[in-house]
Amino acid sequence: MSIDFDKQVERTAPARVPALEVRGLVKHYPGVKALDGVDLVVHQHEVLGLAGENGAGKSTLLKTLVGLVKPDHGEIYVRGERVRLRSIVEAADHGIGMVFQEQSLVPNLTAAENIVLGSEGPGVRRGIYRWDAMRRLAQEQLDKIASHIDPLARTDTLSFADRQMVEIAKVLRIEQRSQHPPVVILDEPTSVLESKEIETLFTQVRRLREFASVVFVSHRLDEILDVCDRVAVLRNGESVGEVQVAGTVPADLHRMMIGSTGSDDHYHDNVVERSDEAPAPRLTVRRLSGRTFRDVDLDVHAGEIVAVVGVHGSGREDLCRALFGAEPTTAGEVTLDGKPLDLSGTRAACAAGVGYVPAERKVEGMVGPMSVADNMTLTKQKARCSGPLVSPRKQASLVDRWIDRLSIRTPNRGTAIQRLSGGNQQKVVLARWLVGGDIRLLLLDHPTRGLDIGARSEVYRLMRELSNNGVATVLLADSLEEAIGLADRIVVMSDGRVATEVACPAGAKPTPLDLVKEMV
Repeated sequence: MSIDFDKQVERTAPARVPALEVRGLVKHYPGVKALDGVDLVVHQHEVLGLAGENGAGKSTLLKTLVGLVKPDHGEIYVRGERVRLRSIVEAADHGIGMVFQEQSLVPNLTAAENIVLGSEGPGVRRGIYRWDAMRRLAQEQLDKIASHIDPLARTDTLSFADRQMVEIAKVLRIEQRSQHPPVVILDEPTSVLESKEIETLFTQVRRLREFASVVFVSHRLDEILDVCDRVAVLRNGESVGEVQVAGTVPADLHRMMIGSTGSDDHYHDNVVERSDEAPAPRLTVRRLSGRTFRDVDLDVHAGEIVAVVGVHGSGREDLCRALFGAEPTTAGEVTLDGKPLDLSGTRAACAAGVGYVPAERKVEGMVGPMSVADNMTLTKQKARCSGPLVSPRKQASLVDRWIDRLSIRTPNRGTAIQRLSGGNQQKVVLARWLVGGDIRLLLLDHPTRGLDIGARSEVYRLMRELSNNGVATVLLADSLEEAIGLADRIVVMSDGRVATEVACPAGAKPTPLDLVKEMV
């Protein structure tokens, strides 16, 4: 089924009733007031940006709009009709669909099955899949976002970025499912996409505006101002205002989000001048090869931050995992402080003083139902034990000290980590490697992915503090600007090899364009 865009716009244009409206929405959790009387209006044929720090209530609000969370008070109106959304299916029946930041795909199904799941239509006849029809239905959605993913590929064989594109294709099926102009919610859709993929997505968002309404959530304020018509801001579970994007700059949104003026120089907070002397590297990598990288040479000195950049598929993610023993290697040598580093497994890496913060925090970085305290001490059992047994008093003292030191917002140390905001979850994951006091090398794979500007600044300050204390850091940055701002040196990878190395002296930083030329 195809949609006549011109006819759709003509039919809906005269309507003045909002596509979606929220009035006085309230949601309490034990010890936390996630939403406190939130109001929100999404007009037809507009892209509304939603901004706010981690913990501001954005995720809870979005989940109420797709039926995953039942509000305690408040009303939701869709095209002027008051509705109760008790499930994703009911939300879809009203034309509301969402691309989830945490992904909602079934990993052992194909991309096509995920895209049409729940709205198979001609893809199923008498309970049996018609694979040619399924492929066509899925391909129609993938073509809209210029994706080259094979519809019949198993989802768990795809990269995170490709799975995100499948998520977007899946929610676009709402065009066929609903008889109403859709409301499409995009929750951090660009968090793992490369610049070319982001521009493709923005083109799709602008196309959606012609026949739909879009709620666009991103911690990247420049993206919000680039693609949205209007921006609503949440702070501490409350609506604090909205602005038209014309004439608005990121600093304006930042002030609304935090209630004060923020510094744009957060990359360089607490920088300590280092000696010009060049001691022996803490980490030495020689001709290391693995599944997607080969003959990699890399040196990282104590207290140095080295960013590794490259396009998707350059091999940098697997290199980072290999240095933690989580990815097999086929050749090469690695030493840490002059001694061979055992890459046979993660247990050996931990014992050697190597820490790793993975890109997929919720999948690999934490155990959601476990408490903040247990997650923080998961890899440092000796730090919380007296003899062979866990000492509750010792663990409590240790964890409370790091909660206070990192300003982790949590009702208490016993709260399940999955109930914290993304920024606070990330700080707990980082604290895991600090509680033992023996970290020598820290591997950070997109440590600020999905974090707002305030939480990112806190992570940057923590990285600087660790650097000042002599920890060597390998950083896979969330953007080229982040890599340039934080790194002492940048290593560029292309097609699995090191293409070049760029110094980043304080007064002569390279530009993103300089790096892109080397990456491609």
